[in-house]
Amino acid sequence: MSFEAKRCGVQFSPPSIVLIYENKETKNVRKRIIPVRNFSKYSDYSMAAERLKNHPRHRDYLQGVSQSQLEKLHIILRDHMQGFSLEHSLASFHLDPEEDLNKLDDEELARKKGQMDELFERNRRHKDDPDFVYDLEKDFSKTAQEKCSWDEESDDGF
Repeated sequence: MSFEAKRCGVQFSPPSIVLIYENKETKNVRKRIIPVRNFSKYSDYSMAAERLKNHPRHRDYLQGVSQSQLEKLHIILRDHMQGFSLEHSLASFHLDPEEDLNKLDDEELARKKGQMDELFERNRRHKDDPDFVYDLEKDFSKTAQEKCSWDEESDDGF
């Protein structure tokens, strides 16, 4: 049987992944609640997502769901178990250019770098793209720099 995943979500009590899928043969749309067992607030979300995706009972249903999507759902579940709100969990997935990445722990930093790599690959121009230009050069207008008083004073001492 072949299934097409339509929507994916989480259920907090009991911790579960909710999958809405369509059976391609019968065109029936159904909902499947997949319990997340042996998962605590200290668990590794990537291992749990991989284990769930490769589980023999759920493998056919989760074939159309990406690994990163399952990891995000497990992060939301883990954050809920740690006492964080849903808004906090969802905000952690957005890239903020003003955020200081030096203050993040290794796991958060790796996740943010993965998001940046994914964004880079999405925006990257490939040789096969129709609007690809080799050796593109751009001129940036130079703005007049302001003179500072300490620049002039420091030259006298040398």
